[in-house]
Amino acid sequence: MSDFFASGLDVRLLLRLLVTAFLAVLFLQSGLDKVFDWKGNLRYFRDHFKASPLARVVPLMTAVITLTEVGAGVLCAVGVAVLLVTGRPDWALAGIVVAAVNLLMLFFGQRMAKDYVGAEVLANYFTLTLIGLYLMQHA
Repeated sequence: MSDFFASGLDVRLLLRLLVTAFLAVLFLQSGLDKVFDWKGNLRYFRDHFKASPLARVVPLMTAVITLTEVGAGVLCAVGVAVLLVTGRPDWALAGIVVAAVNLLMLFFGQRMAKDYVGAEVLANYFTLTLIGLYLMQHA
């Protein structure tokens, strides 16, 4: 196995690709689910936030979350392609930054809704996103 890595596989590039691909799948699936099932997601979020200060802005909040999820997913997907072709992390970095902002918004919403378990799950994604940011700059 060590011969495989010694034969020229760039582990730093592989790490960049894996993190970016993971985030592309995560955000494209989540964002496109909201696009194609807008009414169902809106119903879910209205119920989820009904007792929070965010209850009145659920449609706007859902639209912003949807746009940033789809944006992060598309940027990360393009980032994977660009990393494969050129090795440059620019698009991946942009996608990861949008993903980080989206996760902060989601985390804020979960905390406002007092969904502490949901907020805890987001912390794992946010940690991976921070690792991705580090890899794009330092790997």
